[in-house]
Amino acid sequence: MKIEELFSVKDKVAVVTGGSRGIGEMIASAYLANGATVYITSRKADVCDAKAIELSERYNAQCTSLPSDLSSLEGIEKFVKEVEAIESGIDILVNNAGAAWAEPIDIFSEKGWDKVMDLNVKSVFFSTQKFLPLLKKKATRENPSRVINIGSIDGIGTPVFETYPYSASKASVHHMTRVLAARLVREDILVNAIAPGPFPSDMLGSAVAHNYEGIISRNPVHRMGRAEDVGGLALYLSSKAGSYTVGETITCDGGTISATGHDLSE
Repeated sequence: MKIEELFSVKDKVAVVTGGSRGIGEMIASAYLANGATVYITSRKADVCDAKAIELSERYNAQCTSLPSDLSSLEGIEKFVKEVEAIESGIDILVNNAGAAWAEPIDIFSEKGWDKVMDLNVKSVFFSTQKFLPLLKKKATRENPSRVINIGSIDGIGTPVFETYPYSASKASVHHMTRVLAARLVREDILVNAIAPGPFPSDMLGSAVAHNYEGIISRNPVHRMGRAEDVGGLALYLSSKAGSYTVGETITCDGGTISATGHDLSE
């Protein structure tokens, strides 16, 4: 029952998609700070490479950049092969890469819809599918492999912005998590999801001109999310402490959903 044993990810191998910034970087940092080897990916090679170097130096751990475009099956397969060339198996897959698109309903574009659904839903399923052989190699009954899908409270409540496919995609991620969990638990792979609320990020920041005061004023704990909030939750789900939690979507939002009755515009 000791903390260092219950929540340990030491010597585990983790893959974090979209790990060069935002919530992906926060989760990657939590793993690295606690002795895991981490592979991160994003579309922008220079940004991803620089972030891997930065995180490796900060935590004195191994963070490797493998830039990829996960919006297509070809990009996913390329990424998996690159990981497979280095590692014989992985312990943790965090499906975090995602996109948002906001337009008024009367002019909302098919391009925006397809971009969001392809990256936020299709890539989550096919990344999990293609990484299954590597996940199975590390999976045991006593020490299952883990898949963590990053959803959103926008997939639970009603969002403020006109981001129609984003909300739909995250609701899909939450339900797909339950379906995948029911199937993959037989293979000693545990699947869960995190539904973050407001965290500082390029995606949210661009929507509010990086002025978070209004969001903070509506949040029951009167602050934005911090790295330790989502990082700690990822550590729980990836460790012995979370080995009896299966198919859950856990909100990480400072009480936003509970306090607003699922309406984020309140």
